[in-house]
Amino acid sequence: MKKIKFSKDEGSEFYKELNERIRNYFESNRIGRTGNRKMIFKIVLYFTLVVLFYFLMLTSSNIVTFFVFYIGLGISVLLNAFNVSHDAAHGVAVKSKFWNKLLFQLSFNLQGNNAYVWGKNHNESHHLYTNIEGSDIDVLNNPLVRMTIGQDLQWYHRFQYLYVPFLYLFYSLNWFLFREFLMIFNRSSRTIKVTIPAWEVIKLIFFKIAYITYMIVVPSILLPFGWEYILAAFLLNHFLVSIIFTAVLGVSHLSDYVAHPEPDSNGKLAMSWPKLQMCTSVDYNVDSTFLNWVLGGFNAHALHHLLPNICHIHYIKLLPIFREVAKKHQVEYMEMSYAEALRSHFRFLKKMGTQLAFKPVSYEI
Repeated sequence: MKKIKFSKDEGSEFYKELNERIRNYFESNRIGRTGNRKMIFKIVLYFTLVVLFYFLMLTSSNIVTFFVFYIGLGISVLLNAFNVSHDAAHGVAVKSKFWNKLLFQLSFNLQGNNAYVWGKNHNESHHLYTNIEGSDIDVLNNPLVRMTIGQDLQWYHRFQYLYVPFLYLFYSLNWFLFREFLMIFNRSSRTIKVTIPAWEVIKLIFFKIAYITYMIVVPSILLPFGWEYILAAFLLNHFLVSIIFTAVLGVSHLSDYVAHPEPDSNGKLAMSWPKLQMCTSVDYNVDSTFLNWVLGGFNAHALHHLLPNICHIHYIKLLPIFREVAKKHQVEYMEMSYAEALRSHFRFLKKMGTQLAFKPVSYEI
């Protein structure tokens, strides 16, 4: 991973005042930055839904209810990831370090994925060097999809805005079956090398086997349906989860409004870290209580990137401060409706499929 040096600019003063204002907010209201009782309720709710839907799935009396409960289980696991796993990975779901780690490990590993790999690289790569090729683990070098100007432009990329939605269907399956296994052998579409400790490799394999066991093998043994129906439910669940996951997250960093900054030959970026976060993230419907509840604050991505040490349960109350300080320091904050964010995402895919160079569209309120 290429480490980047940042410069000072208006984003530096913006971030300094933002932290002061945020600190004053929590101190004056005598509340903590981590999850409150509402967050505890969410944790209990989403874990309960996972257990409940799994029980209902295993006791289904007909194929229709089986599929409904299987999909319900998949959606509950995804909501758990949005609302619990992510905040726990940042150590802010609850006050206790022990419980944050346990919640993160449980909610992530039980999906058949490796918590260590995602947590370490999410915090130490994506959050530090957002959208910078060679430094941000989430910047891909997939031959089928061109997402940075560093990738060669192929003739078929002109159609990527049409076929990418189909590829999105396989996102979670690719993650489960290939992504982490390829990292073990240093083969990955990620633009940085990922090293997985031996103990984590053992855990990775164990939890993938466990996932296959309770999601496919156990239902096949206990239920009177053919294995083909179980497999169909498994695949349908992953397709649906993939679409929701990519629809929620893809529009934030893959947009024709956001930048993909490049450091100079000395590894120095001509902007501050706070400004990098603001120019590489799009937020949508940030005032929506419903989306904050369901998506765990993922729709307030810029806010989260700048303040990862704060639980998403507080985001809506912090937004007025965030907007005010950004405006004062003339740091652009890109917020819009989800419909516009989605349109921008597909414009980005289309432009990256036809243009050698790429310049972000000017954001206008």
